[in-house]
Amino acid sequence: MSIIELKDINQTYDEGKNYIIKDLNLVVDEKPSHKNCDFKCILGASGCGKSTLLRYIAGLQEPTSGKVFFNGKERTKNDHVGMVFQKYSSFPWLSVIDNVSLGLKYRHVSEDEAHKQAKEMIKIVGLEGQEHKYAQSPMLSGGQLQRVAIARSLLASSSILLMDEPFGALDIKTRLKMQELINSIYHKINMTVIFVTHDVSEALYLADEILIMSANPGRIVEKINVPLPEVRTKDMKRSSEFTKMVYDIEDKIYNLENKI
Repeated sequence: MSIIELKDINQTYDEGKNYIIKDLNLVVDEKPSHKNCDFKCILGASGCGKSTLLRYIAGLQEPTSGKVFFNGKERTKNDHVGMVFQKYSSFPWLSVIDNVSLGLKYRHVSEDEAHKQAKEMIKIVGLEGQEHKYAQSPMLSGGQLQRVAIARSLLASSSILLMDEPFGALDIKTRLKMQELINSIYHKINMTVIFVTHDVSEALYLADEILIMSANPGRIVEKINVPLPEVRTKDMKRSSEFTKMVYDIEDKIYNLENKI
């Protein structure tokens, strides 16, 4: 049984004369050896459709043709999937706990129960003690604001998490800490992650599998299994093996783009 499937996806404009995305197919299968979890990173040039692919899964955009399936059934409006964006997406006039619990309240969960679940998720993302601060700068740092977004998205759908360059606006130190955080959460929670990034090293550090997309039209042109242990450490990035894999993937992307 697939967890997510995108089947025969096409996105056109000019009344179907031009394709943004063409014949895109993606299957995210269950992984029994890893608690049915999977972490996929998507790499590719700007404009190839990486973010659009996530929007299809999240239900924020409909393809011109093709279908999206969850657990073997066609996606409906009742399927809730959390998505974290590059820009901070929290409501600055609400507290951390109210931001995190917002999705539950829209589903008519009582405030007491919503706050109870939100507190558990806030603890998981390392924001315990910040519950009643407003989700805005300077009360929270950029990394903390992204933790709020991650907690809210996980609470909306803890089985699937979509991340669209979520660390792109962060300084390098915070970005590295956020990579460690999402790696830790992935191993604590039974979930599937699809993560868009332009950073090859980041993709290699986080992913079980890397998908490379090409543009004009957008499509998946290569899949790379990441042969690293499930538990990743920052020291691993300093190894000659890791560095060689980064160069190999960069070469693949460069050579693929030159062929098209």
